[in-house]
Amino acid sequence: MAGSLRNDAPGAFAREFHLSSGGTLHKISGWWVPFLHTVCAASAFLGALVMGLQLHYHKIVKNEHYGYPDEWFPSVSATIGDRYPERNVFQLLIALTCPTRLLLHALWYVLLSRAAPSRAKALFFIGFLRTFTCGGWVYVTSSDDHDVHDVMMIAYMLLTLPYMIMLLKNGDKSPFTHNAKELAVNRSRRKWVFLMFFGSIPPMIYFFINHKVHKVAGAYTTYAFFEWALIVFDVMFDSLAMVEFKALDLAVLPGKPEEQRE
Repeated sequence: MAGSLRNDAPGAFAREFHLSSGGTLHKISGWWVPFLHTVCAASAFLGALVMGLQLHYHKIVKNEHYGYPDEWFPSVSATIGDRYPERNVFQLLIALTCPTRLLLHALWYVLLSRAAPSRAKALFFIGFLRTFTCGGWVYVTSSDDHDVHDVMMIAYMLLTLPYMIMLLKNGDKSPFTHNAKELAVNRSRRKWVFLMFFGSIPPMIYFFINHKVHKVAGAYTTYAFFEWALIVFDVMFDSLAMVEFKALDLAVLPGKPEEQRE
C-alpha cells in the first residue's frame, strides 16, 4: 500500500499519508499516550493540591488529633476527597487519565506480545486490575467510606509491585525498538524510580503509626510527604514509557469500498 508522507515534522501530533489507492492514513505517535497520561495525572493531583491549599488550608491539614500549626501539610486523601471544589476538579481530571491509562496497557501488550506473549498477557491483566483499584480509592474517598478507600489503596500498592517488576524485566524486550543504549538508560531510570517508590513505603508506615497509635504531633505531616512522593514516583514510572512507545504509531486506516467488500 504505497503512498506519500505529509506533515511528518518532528514532534507533530499526527502524520498524514496519502495512499496510492486514494485513501488517507492518519498516524499518531505512541509517544503521546504516556505523555498525555502524565499530563492528565499530574494536573489532577497538582490542581487539587493547589486549590486545597488556597481554599481550605486549615481544614485539610487538620486530622483527628491535631491541626495547624502542629500539622501543616495535607495528605493525598484529604486533598482529593474531603472538600468541594477540589475533589470534583480532581475527579474530572483523573477521568481524562483513564483512556490513556488503558491505552498504555494495550500498547505494552503490543510491544511485548511477540517476545514474551505470556508475560505480556499477565502484565495487561495486572495493569487492568491496578487501574480498577485506582478508581476504587480515587472515587470512593476516605470521607465516603474509609475502609473501602483503604482496601482499594492497599490493593493498588500490592499490584504495583508485580507491575513495576514485570516492566523492569521486560520493558526493553520489544522487537520494535532498536536503540539498545537508550533502552538501557531508560531501564536504569525505571530501576531508580522503582527503588524510590518502595523505599518510601517503610518510613510512610512508620510515621503513620506514630500519628495513629502514638499520637505524635506533626507525624501526619511527615507521613503526607511520603504519600505524595508515592504519587510522584508512580506517575514518573509510567511516563518513562515515552521512550519505548516512540517505536509505535496509532493509525486510522481507510475502510474498503462497498463494492470490494461484496
